[in-house]
Amino acid sequence: MVLVAHGDERPIWLMYETMNYIHQHFGSDYDWFYIMQDDTYAQAEQVKALVTHLSINQDVYLGRAEEFIGGDEQARYCHGGFGYLLSRSLLLKLHPHLDSCRNEILSVRPDEWLGRCIIDFLGITCVSQLQGQHYRTYELAKNTEPEKEEEEDFQAALAVHPVSDMTLMYRLHKQFSRIQLDRVYQEIQDLQMQIRNLTALTPAGEAGVTWPVGINAPFLPKSRFEVISWDYFTEQHLFSCPDGSPKCELSGASKADVSEIIESAVEQLNRLYQPLLRFSKRQLLNGYRRFDPTRGMEYTLDLLLEAATQKGHSHVLAKRVSLVRPLSKVEIIPMPYVTEATRVQLVLPLTVQDLDFVANFLDMFAMNTLDTHDNALLTLLFIYHPYDAQRVGQMDVFAGVKAMVGELEKRYADVKIPWISVKTEVPSQVKLMDIVSKKHPVDTLFFLASVWTEINMEFLNRCRMNTISNWQVFFPVHFQEFNPALVYRGEQTASSNTDFLRDGHFDRHSFAEACFYNSDYMTARTKLAADILDRDEVLESMEVFDVFLHYSGLHLFRAVEPGLVQKYTLRSCNPRLSEELYHRCVLSNLEGLASRSHLAMALFEQEQANST
Repeated sequence: MVLVAHGDERPIWLMYETMNYIHQHFGSDYDWFYIMQDDTYAQAEQVKALVTHLSINQDVYLGRAEEFIGGDEQARYCHGGFGYLLSRSLLLKLHPHLDSCRNEILSVRPDEWLGRCIIDFLGITCVSQLQGQHYRTYELAKNTEPEKEEEEDFQAALAVHPVSDMTLMYRLHKQFSRIQLDRVYQEIQDLQMQIRNLTALTPAGEAGVTWPVGINAPFLPKSRFEVISWDYFTEQHLFSCPDGSPKCELSGASKADVSEIIESAVEQLNRLYQPLLRFSKRQLLNGYRRFDPTRGMEYTLDLLLEAATQKGHSHVLAKRVSLVRPLSKVEIIPMPYVTEATRVQLVLPLTVQDLDFVANFLDMFAMNTLDTHDNALLTLLFIYHPYDAQRVGQMDVFAGVKAMVGELEKRYADVKIPWISVKTEVPSQVKLMDIVSKKHPVDTLFFLASVWTEINMEFLNRCRMNTISNWQVFFPVHFQEFNPALVYRGEQTASSNTDFLRDGHFDRHSFAEACFYNSDYMTARTKLAADILDRDEVLESMEVFDVFLHYSGLHLFRAVEPGLVQKYTLRSCNPRLSEELYHRCVLSNLEGLASRSHLAMALFEQEQANST
């Protein structure tokens, strides 16, 4: 909401300044302008619906038409208390005459002054209906109870006046919201009835009607691996926990969801059976829910209910109900515009355990970026153990990698691949990124890679498009191939790249890859430094993802990335890192072995071999 002070309390001058301000700041952006007082309640959605049926090319002055005192009976002005609508074309024609109106027209009321100005200089009078559309208003009497107003004029009103206090304004909004909700429910019932009638004429007949009527049919799995599992819950506990534990306390949004769905179930039962029966909840016996991506959240509840008759008799019974919370309207979030021309700075941390995979990484980098002249650079980060750092003069553990880099620089004369050497026992991702960040400009787009990543142009373009400075960072979920020894057991591996999705999984435990701008990292890192107060040991329990999650305020885009594929390898998990990071690394190794069917087959074959 923009508040504007004109610096003059005279009503006519305020109206004059208001019209000038609207023309100057909004005249070229909007087709319609709605002007109202602070003691007016207007249904904004109804006003918006009204103007969609009007032509924007006409000069429109629409509101509650009132006669001037002692004036021409044919001339009308729009009463300011009930609001009025002006078209852009009328505003543009009126603006040159505002100064003349201010000097020549005398009036006490600003709405009368504006109406006289429009009539005298444009010859347009206020109307209450135009092109078949009616501007309906309702005048509130003193001590009105909005909840008891049942007149048709009240329910159809676009604007209500006068609203004497703030509480009355909220009560009016509540009542009109209830009226609008009832209209929506009635419209839904009408549409459901039409769907039922039309479905009988389709080839599937009445069997083709989905439940609930109008909602997409449930997802049909094509194999047992696509079956959507149900999560079991009670009013106190959830038995499918995010951390993998078998049982956890129901809290937060999940608890509110369960409470709301139980309340809704009892309410719907009462709506169906009243006045013959009145239900009240005793206990939730069993609860099941699952998310169906084609329709929304589905629930099955076993409720223990107390049913009371009109004569006062009561009986306890168990009843199973099914409910659906359908997916709501998709909202398009406005995003800043980005292009694919941004240069990407790859950062590759390397330890001694990674030496066997460097050659493949550099080959893929050369083939997919240097040969294609993609706008991408590479910086290597050599992480020396203190013992190796002391012996670097006699034997450099990274000498082979440096020789490979030298060969690439000879092959591509215009390419330079710098490296940074770091000595540490605990390769904290945040500490390493601190060193790299200081050596690059603030507008650098980083891609923090891992040595197992196969770089390709498809992913680099998505890195550019999904990373927005001062708005969003991108943490892709790479595709991890399974252990070929377990998946194929000596058979020939899949040769086609299109088949790889069946031979691996998306590793949601890994946060090693990330795309972000240096300026965003520096801002978040500054907030982190103020929070931890030089306690550097805290950084060993954090990753770059944690820095952005807790200290940036930016959008964190976490999505599966089929263009980011990693060959199978058993990662080396550093026990010096925090317990959470070490546990995440171990889980990544375990889940990356093979699918459950492959593991089961391997165990079966092992048992068969042992039995013989």
